[in-house]
Amino acid sequence: MDLELELKTLIVEALALEDIVAADIDTDGPLFRTGLSLDSIDALELAMAIHRKFGVRIEAEDSRTREIFQSVRTLAAYIAQNRPPVAQTQPGT
Repeated sequence: MDLELELKTLIVEALALEDIVAADIDTDGPLFRTGLSLDSIDALELAMAIHRKFGVRIEAEDSRTREIFQSVRTLAAYIAQNRPPVAQTQPGT
């Protein structure tokens, strides 16, 4: 599953969005005001869910927070850039 689809699924599940499935979410559509019409509480819940699932923190004090939460695409790009590396096992260990 690609990161954007994972993120869309997380948004639906973490925010308990009714009558919306991941496929309904526009990758480039705004998450706040128009689009999904999320609010600041939703942003906090989503930031916590992103941290649990991807190990990426999005701090409220970060000057780029609005930019990061602009769309699924901008969120996915931020996660991809800030995600901790996946530990790889050595063969035979």
